[in-house]
Amino acid sequence: MHARIYLPAKTAMQSGRRNTRRWILEFEPEMAKRMDPLMGWTGSADQNGQVRLSFASREEAEEYAARHHIPFQAAAPHERRLVLKAYADNFKFDRVV
Repeated sequence: MHARIYLPAKTAMQSGRRNTRRWILEFEPEMAKRMDPLMGWTGSADQNGQVRLSFASREEAEEYAARHHIPFQAAAPHERRLVLKAYADNFKFDRVV
């Protein structure tokens, strides 16, 4: 029962950054998913794959994992790099194409 602690990335479908400020503790799958031969559905007997806990800070998530004796791996968040552009820059005299 190994856990992963991370800060989720912004979704590519929207420009907003909702749900990217809370840290997530998610369990790694212990067994592979298998296909049901009759219906073709995929399933697993691993119930921890359904658990996803959110915390306000990384320290809270690490304390929770330590308190419940859950081995974890914490990932550092990726910082956004903003490239500020203006429409007028397309028509600058010294523009490099």
